[in-house]
Formats: sequence, structure tokens, C-alpha cells
Amino acid sequence: MAGLTFPPPPGGFTVARPCRIFTGTSVIPSSFLGCRPRPYRVYAPLMKSAVVRVQFVTRPFDAASRQIRFGHGAPCPGHEGLRGPDTGQWAGRTLDEVSAEDPAAVRRWLSDPDYAPPGGESVTALTARVGAALAGLPPGTHRAEVDQAVVRAGVVHALELPAAAFWRLDVRPDTVTTLTGRLGRWNLQLGQPLEQPLDR
Repeated sequence: MAGLTFPPPPGGFTVARPCRIFTGTSVIPSSFLGCRPRPYRVYAPLMKSAVVRVQFVTRPFDAASRQIRFGHGAPCPGHEGLRGPDTGQWAGRTLDEVSAEDPAAVRRWLSDPDYAPPGGESVTALTARVGAALAGLPPGTHRAEVDQAVVRAGVVHALELPAAAFWRLDVRPDTVTTLTGRLGRWNLQLGQPLEQPLDR
């Protein structure tokens, strides 16, 4: 097909970044192939809308964390919806203590996102609460010191992951996780620069 040329379509090309097919030395314009991208005006509202940036700062490990002790829903000043998870009757007790008393309940809590500790909050409910808090934030940058569970819930909500992914996310203490949102669509920021080079 080398040497073939095509006349422009009626109204001219409106392709910002054309989808092309290469055949030898010829290029077939995307307008003739049914893969014509949308014009800029379709994406303009998204590009011009205000951005919400959320920086989740996880707390450093304390004695309770090292003992794997259930928390009491630590508050997040200025962001009530980002408080720690409500663990109900398990609050203040260690995972080993609860597992020894009711191993079936702990197994279900770790495998069923809809299961809640007695008088507490399920992973599904936590994710919904954190998601509602994110949706209510005004444009700008927000920095919040939160529990690791809140970071997991925020990422699950932002990326529309299945609730079961909550336990597959490892969040390190004393770190920052950043979400950026625009028109209800969230992105997770990855690959932040290292403060010190890795040893190789």
C-alpha cells in the first residue's frame, strides 16, 4: 500500500493525537478507520476543573501497634470522616487475645469485608465513610495524619478496588500516601523520589 494517499474527511481532521496504522511506508489516518479520538472540547472540562490533593500521613509505630492492639478510632482533627476504624468491643485488646477467645470471628473479619467486630465497623463501612470524606473535600491540598487502615480504605475507594483488596495493601508507618482527585476521579501517586540512594 506504499504511495497511497487519502483525501481529508468532510470538515477536516479533529484528531488531537491520531490513532494510526502503519502499512509499509504508508499511514492510514484514523478518521478512515473508525478509531477517531474525541475532540479537545470533550476533555476540556476535566482538564480545567479544580484538583483535590490528599496527603495521608501514617503515624509511627507505637507500643500498641507493635502489640497489634485494636485501636479506639483515633480522631483526625479537621476531618471527622478520616478517623480511625471503630473496632467495637475489640478496642484496646490485642489480636492474640481476641483470636484466643473467638478465632472464628477473627477469621471472618479478615476474610469478609462486610463483617464487623461486635459493636464496631466493617471494612466495607470504613471504606464508604472514608470515601464520603474524600468526596466532601474542597479543592486544594489537605494533609491528614491517619491510621494505616484509613489509608487502605482511601486507596480502595479511590481506585474502585474490590473491598477484599483492603488486606492486600501494605502501608508503612511514618510515610505519606497521596491521592489526587478531579471531578470524582482519583489517582494514586506512585514513585516519589528517594531521599537517599539505594545501596547497590
